[in-house]
Amino acid sequence: MSATQAKAAPPSRRLGKALGRILCLLVLATCIPWALHCSTAILRQGQRTAGFGQGIAHGALMPLALPNLLLGDDVMIYAPNNTGRSYKLGYTVGVNGCGLIFFGLFFWRVSRWRKQP
Repeated sequence: MSATQAKAAPPSRRLGKALGRILCLLVLATCIPWALHCSTAILRQGQRTAGFGQGIAHGALMPLALPNLLLGDDVMIYAPNNTGRSYKLGYTVGVNGCGLIFFGLFFWRVSRWRKQP
């Protein structure tokens, strides 16, 4: 066997990586709906107006609300009682920041896969 040939990972290591990824997905699948419900409860509870900071949080959580909305769970993704322009700017920053992180990590991972022999 030449030195340039890659050795396959043992089955136990691949199984461990797969179980770790599944566990990570389950933790995320639990934490994201919890955060959405907390955000919704805060919005419905208080009568204060949502500002820039809450706009960022709502914008970042908005793409993550899709699975809940598809399953029929009504989560608020936009505060009706907001400060106007500052909330909308925060919402836009949150949506774009979430997309940057998601797609940035995705394309970084794809480029790493392409570099592997």
